[in-house]
Amino acid sequence: MAAPRPEAALPGPGLLAPGPPLLPSAGVSPRRLASQRLGRALRLWVPAGIVVLILATCFLLPLVTRMPSPTNGNILDAGDPPFSPGHWLGTDPVGVDVFSQLVYGGQVAFEVGLAVTAIGVVVGGLLGITAGYFGGWVDALLSRVVDILIAFPALVLALAIAEGLGPSEVHVIWALSVFSIPAFGRLSRGATLVVRDLEFMVAARLAGTRGWRVIARHVLPNILPGLVTFSLLGIGIVIILEGALDYLGYGIPPPTASWGAMIANGQTVLTAQPEYVLIPSVVLVVVVAALNMLGDALRERWGVR
Repeated sequence: MAAPRPEAALPGPGLLAPGPPLLPSAGVSPRRLASQRLGRALRLWVPAGIVVLILATCFLLPLVTRMPSPTNGNILDAGDPPFSPGHWLGTDPVGVDVFSQLVYGGQVAFEVGLAVTAIGVVVGGLLGITAGYFGGWVDALLSRVVDILIAFPALVLALAIAEGLGPSEVHVIWALSVFSIPAFGRLSRGATLVVRDLEFMVAARLAGTRGWRVIARHVLPNILPGLVTFSLLGIGIVIILEGALDYLGYGIPPPTASWGAMIANGQTVLTAQPEYVLIPSVVLVVVVAALNMLGDALRERWGVR
């Protein structure tokens, strides 16, 4: 008599559906299988390493080494090329160290990106979960508010708010949060609608569990991976928008260093000193690309749909 066949393991409830394990099968050589595992690991750890390296450079390096001022310079050192003595990446047209401006400008970019994204996750996520779980007039009211905010062009709305509040880092955060909140609200509402009607959710409600307890124990853990992966993409978008506001003169006020201001100031010497524009532009592209690739890799790893 044939041995009984073991039943396939059923995935747990929720939006997470882990991808199939890489098991040997007909036509797949061990070398190819190892290559697939290596590729999946590299897609995750390479962008993660880039992000960690840049974060460490921006926030830890000034704590362990003495760096030139990012706002004051010596006019006699103006326009020094990269790898000049005492200036790794040279100096700007007024003699301020470019590397210091990159480091401290990175602090501003990440502070704004993380703060705006955190506000979007907390406020927008709470609104979206509430609308998706309770439905009815609550869903209709909150969804209309989110639709109105999404209807405005993000950069135009941010410019208007930043202009009205005045230039400062806190005001930039609040201006960009108006863009972040509806994005996370729409995402969390859609994910909650998917989870709400699953069998384990119906069973929890039939058992008499209160609404907010169901949300905390069942809804939030299932939609959290999607919020995390989208947060990484959101941080990159916010960094771009913050740089755009600085570039246009509505963001972080001078003399505070920022990547957008570096690009704007470098336009005056673009033909004579193009590296002053290229260096912050390349760093900005690398940061945003690494965050996007890290978000994609985590979404693939967690099976987020």
